[in-house]
Amino acid sequence: MLQLRTGRWAALLTALFLSCAQAQQANVASCAGCHGADGNSAIPGTPSIAAQPKVFLENYLVMTREGIRGTQVMQALLKGVPDKAIVALAVHFSKLKAKTSEEKTDSKLFNRGKEIAAKNRCASCHETGFRGKEQMPRLAGQREEFLAEVMLQYRPPRSTASPKPTSRRSRITSRD
Repeated sequence: MLQLRTGRWAALLTALFLSCAQAQQANVASCAGCHGADGNSAIPGTPSIAAQPKVFLENYLVMTREGIRGTQVMQALLKGVPDKAIVALAVHFSKLKAKTSEEKTDSKLFNRGKEIAAKNRCASCHETGFRGKEQMPRLAGQREEFLAEVMLQYRPPRSTASPKPTSRRSRITSRD
């Protein structure tokens, strides 16, 4: 039976723990630079990541690390980050509270958005209140300009052979 003694084993384990904790703090600090210390972005075009579903964050961060999604800046920041650190980041930010925008809401524009979301049944995937679930991102509380950009970016292209849209997102136009 192996008995661990105090002394060098305790010192080694403490150093390992502190090293992991410091690495995690550095990763969180890197995210906070753009996404906010509390995960709520104040930078135009930058998404808030507070309260995003853990599975969504894990998937998105891995795809960004692998160069499939995300910006070049995000890809560079995530290059070489191990899966364990990505899971820890996802856990951290998924537990933070999302804040609502302090900007004044244009009620006419808000109601138009509600109509479009209802027509396209956005809540069937993004959940009631657009809080997201598992692999589906939280839309509630996101910056307006970020949502507008992403919705157009992820819209599948229409085939000239088939005038029918391939998904609900493709029914949304830049005018919407």
